[in-house]
Amino acid sequence: MKATTGTVGAAQEAVAELRQVLGRAGITLPSLGLDVVTLAADPPRPLVELGCCTVETARLLAAAVLPREESRT
Repeated sequence: MKATTGTVGAAQEAVAELRQVLGRAGITLPSLGLDVVTLAADPPRPLVELGCCTVETARLLAAAVLPREESRT
């Protein structure tokens, strides 16, 4: 049972870390969280749900993943 808690706990930490980093980049994903269906497995195998976003947010994500300097090559 401890390994399961660690897995879910690690997933929750990853979501919190991603939310914080995205926030520093000015990006908000309102649906960011853990996929509840994957938490129901035995043992849970949590997936991070990014959810839907606006076109503007998608472009901000693209720019954050590949900065302009790299995208010019």
